Amino acid sequence: MVTNFQAQPLHDRVIVRPVPAEEKTTGGIIIPDTAKEKPQRGTIVAAGPGKKDEPLSVKSGDTVLYGKYAGTELQLNGEDLLIMREADILAIL
Repeated sequence: MVTNFQAQPLHDRVIVRPVPAEEKTTGGIIIPDTAKEKPQRGTIVAAGPGKKDEPLSVKSGDTVLYGKYAGTELQLNGEDLLIMREADILAIL
């Protein structure tokens, strides 16, 4: 978890670090890059203040489940991250 994160999202947006895609199945079969699915789980590294009169229900450090095509990919300090609205988050795990 990054405690000294330098980017601050605005309004109801959050920055998420996706969990790396699985390299092997539970049976030990190696998954090739072309067959890997985009991860749908990650950890929030930064959260905005929320909309006016609506604070966010998630915070930094929360592990969340989000939609398959949610968010915009960005690279910050050499790290692949997603920025998305709180509404794109389906659940807190």
